[in-house]
Amino acid sequence: MLFRLAAVLILTSVMLPAAQAQAFPSKAMRLVLPFPPGGPTDLLGRALAQKLGEQMGQTMVADNRPGAGGNVGIELAAKAPPDGHTMVLVSSVISIAPSLYAKLNYEQKDLAPVSLVAEMRNVVLVHPSVPAKNFKEFLQLVAKYPGKLSYGSGGVGTTTHITPELIMNLTNGKMHHVPYKGSGLGLIGLIGGQVDVMVMTVTASYNQVRAGKVRALAIVAPDRASQLPDVPTVKELGHENFIVRLWYGVLAPAATPAPLIARLNTEVHKALTAPDLKERLVGGGIEPLLSTPQEFASFIHAETVRYARVIKSAGIRAE
Repeated sequence: MLFRLAAVLILTSVMLPAAQAQAFPSKAMRLVLPFPPGGPTDLLGRALAQKLGEQMGQTMVADNRPGAGGNVGIELAAKAPPDGHTMVLVSSVISIAPSLYAKLNYEQKDLAPVSLVAEMRNVVLVHPSVPAKNFKEFLQLVAKYPGKLSYGSGGVGTTTHITPELIMNLTNGKMHHVPYKGSGLGLIGLIGGQVDVMVMTVTASYNQVRAGKVRALAIVAPDRASQLPDVPTVKELGHENFIVRLWYGVLAPAATPAPLIARLNTEVHKALTAPDLKERLVGGGIEPLLSTPQEFASFIHAETVRYARVIKSAGIRAE
């Protein structure tokens, strides 16, 4: 009798997750976006949430939860019920934060990787009043007038914060940091002249560059951006180690059952390879990426190690 009972329990433990996956999703879903509307996370997240909702037959809410350089939204998702109905769209922040903050209210292990989804190119921008017509002149300006320029960021620990810090490390200069609750708000500050410098994605800043409201100096990536073909890369300008990748991926709460993680991975891949969404993303300067959950987990680990070296070498600290 004990043998039969054990067999039933084992069979139930195997069948329950499978049945749960088949009935999934059973209610409205949520994709947490850890930054305010208007920035690259918001642009990508809303497009992805809309497509996922359409193909899964459930409403998927794009839920903006900004704060602490993206860590508020990540923490919220880490503590959500692990039933597959909540995911979070993270950026490189999740690999940067552990080296910057003495204490976080979540750990990487509190989240289960689902898939990489995209990569974008960052660009160094300045207000038109800044007397630097190219990146070389800009570096000279930072070195010659320490503390004169200010730079905006989407928050401490974002690539919009790390990149200007590396610029200061490169020049032995100094710029004043003005953190915003998202890079979209930082761009507004740059346009309004509240800050002099901003590093953000080509995707989110392209229209302002085209309108002449900000000046693009260099692409912080190995290759030029198709939207700004005349803007050189930092690598072309002789700074080969000055690359700050901006990638995005989707994670779920850590205890989410493996069959649901597999289902979410399949749905994300289906969405990203759909011709309409792929065309929309590529047209906006967003390069779709695909991975297995295991590949994404390994990628996060490798990026965490890499950023730990970069942050220690440059002496970057959370403010």
